[in-house]
Amino acid sequence: MFTSEKGVVEEWLSEFKTLPETSLSNYATNLKDKSSLVSSLYKVIQEPQSELLEPVCHQLFEFYRSGEEQLLRFTLQFLPELIWCYLAVSASRNVHSSGCIEALLLGVYNLEIVDKQGHSKVLSFTIPSLSKPSVYHEPSSIGSMALTESALSQHGLSKVVYSGPHPQREMLTAQNRFEVLTFLLLCYNAALTYMPSVSLQSLCQICSRICVCGYPRQHVRKYKGISNRIPVSSGFMVQMLTGIYFAFYNGEWDLAQKALDDIIYRAQLELYPEPLLVANAIKASLPHGAMKSSKEGTRCIQVEITPTSSRISRNAVTSMSIRGHRWKRHEQPDNSNDTSELGILVIPEISVTNVAGERTGNGEKGRTLGEIDAQHIQGVQETATDPRTESKGLPEIRRQKSVRKMMEDGINSPGRVQF
Repeated sequence: MFTSEKGVVEEWLSEFKTLPETSLSNYATNLKDKSSLVSSLYKVIQEPQSELLEPVCHQLFEFYRSGEEQLLRFTLQFLPELIWCYLAVSASRNVHSSGCIEALLLGVYNLEIVDKQGHSKVLSFTIPSLSKPSVYHEPSSIGSMALTESALSQHGLSKVVYSGPHPQREMLTAQNRFEVLTFLLLCYNAALTYMPSVSLQSLCQICSRICVCGYPRQHVRKYKGISNRIPVSSGFMVQMLTGIYFAFYNGEWDLAQKALDDIIYRAQLELYPEPLLVANAIKASLPHGAMKSSKEGTRCIQVEITPTSSRISRNAVTSMSIRGHRWKRHEQPDNSNDTSELGILVIPEISVTNVAGERTGNGEKGRTLGEIDAQHIQGVQETATDPRTESKGLPEIRRQKSVRKMMEDGINSPGRVQF
């Protein structure tokens, strides 16, 4: 560590001690723009034997419990590096050199598990239902599954996941270590949108180191320093994946890709199903090429959203289509099956005289009742085709029935049938 960097840290330590409470807000706003201070603090944390490590950890804890949101986020950006330093020292069995880091992690944990009144927090998360649209999916594109989810949502069967209450911890042991660290990463992920790029870079790097240290891949990555294996839990790896997934779309594609591959490598060795499921899902959803964009500002995931306006299918059944279908049935030439709908009786085809009793000529013998029926049916169809004359169609049909009755009476009278 250079003398200039050491001087920047010492000035920062002394400045906050003499700062009045009225100037705390302005101080917190200007603190995030001091890039030289942030890089110097990273170097102090990475040196466990540094004499400035203890006062720096104490100062970061004072920031966190001050209640100022900007100072709280300033401390959170160093959380991945603090976790790596603690795990590295614990794996080397040199616990005494990590006392101040352990105290800082425990202090942040004990502050986060309670609210302002000192009561234990219970975090809840409602799993989204597939029956309701989001920026990632539309229920109509899922098919029959959307109907099932919709039926379940109507009965209030939404699944809610709870976290907490968490017990207070006075020291970190092998039994509760990853319970505390997993919760701290959860708090870090909740503020990911406020984290600078240097913090995301640190997150990706420590995830790779934690997963490959002590394994053959460490030589491939050319990581020096600690060579002991660092134990991890399944939940801790899932929280690491949450931060890495955010880093993919916020300017750290290469580091996030390397960290994702290392997490999959370690999860396969440990046979952890949850990290494997999440990591493979992230890998399958990534675009084929790296996102070429500047590192300033947040990035967005591009998804296709169907328009919210209602669409009517071409084959949709409407009142007009039903009426049109009924008219088409009236226009069919086959009258053998539908004559009952028109109120017409089927009459055998025989030669008869006309209704007035006049005998037909020889040239008119080919004219049969079947032709007359066809004319009657055509007349009924023409009257029923126009929807404006549907109300007049009923008297017309009755008139045709009366004519039919007269014809039947003529058939039954003697001397009317020609043999």
